[in-house]
Amino acid sequence: MERIVRNAYAKINLGLDVLRRREDGYHEVKMIMQTIGLYDTLTFTRKEEPGIELKIDRAGLDTGKGNLICRAAEMLFAEAGISPGVEIFLEKRIPIAAGMAGGSTDAAAALLGLNDLLELGYPLERLQALSVKLGADIPYCLMGGTALAEGIGEVLTKLPAPPPCVLTVAKPDIDVSTKFVYENLHADTLAFHPDIDGMEAAIRNGSLSGITERMGNVLETVTVREYPVIDGIKELMKAAGAENALMSGSGPTVFGIFTEEETARKAAEQIKERGMAGQVFVTSFHA
Repeated sequence: MERIVRNAYAKINLGLDVLRRREDGYHEVKMIMQTIGLYDTLTFTRKEEPGIELKIDRAGLDTGKGNLICRAAEMLFAEAGISPGVEIFLEKRIPIAAGMAGGSTDAAAALLGLNDLLELGYPLERLQALSVKLGADIPYCLMGGTALAEGIGEVLTKLPAPPPCVLTVAKPDIDVSTKFVYENLHADTLAFHPDIDGMEAAIRNGSLSGITERMGNVLETVTVREYPVIDGIKELMKAAGAENALMSGSGPTVFGIFTEEETARKAAEQIKERGMAGQVFVTSFHA
């Protein structure tokens, strides 16, 4: 095989709880993860000279060895004991530093794409075990769809797809540091914990209202305090007809769940008109 194309889908958190800070510094979480129809595209092409050449269609992004795509590729090659020549071209659509696992899903697509391109034959479970060394979201991004994530995010339980709906996704023109958010989260003093078990049951029962009424993200306690525009977008979405709205991950992206596409599009237009977010999308869940 000389060339292969892979899409890398963004994720949102339908529910995100942090149970405690572990002695190793990581946080123990309990989350419902969901891929959506917004994606980057990676094209992998063999080349004669050994090494990884990464090209990106957006200026200003790191194309060197520090990029998570390159790190994933190097890790896979080291595991396989090979030194192939590969060119990787990334078409970037997922907002950066947005709480949507843009870097993690690109790394996951790199592992899957290179596994196929080079005919390595590694099963998904082996790629997941390798990938957790690079980032806790990558094992989930390799699997995609709907999942309960526990541990530091790497203990995954596949769930059925939730009922169809329409999403408005808005990323304000601010960048949020995941490290800053977790460092300023005090898990032991949280007054609210979302009902993740109830949400899992609602997903298994195919109840969209059961999902939306349980949406919650404890990281909002840090990010919204720093960036009130997040709360403003949530309230606008709900006033415009969203069943509910929530910040994804550590933010600042906000998504609203709608039952009608026309209503979702009107909410997106209002957000743009008021200058609350520079990147606004209307999409849906992706299996």
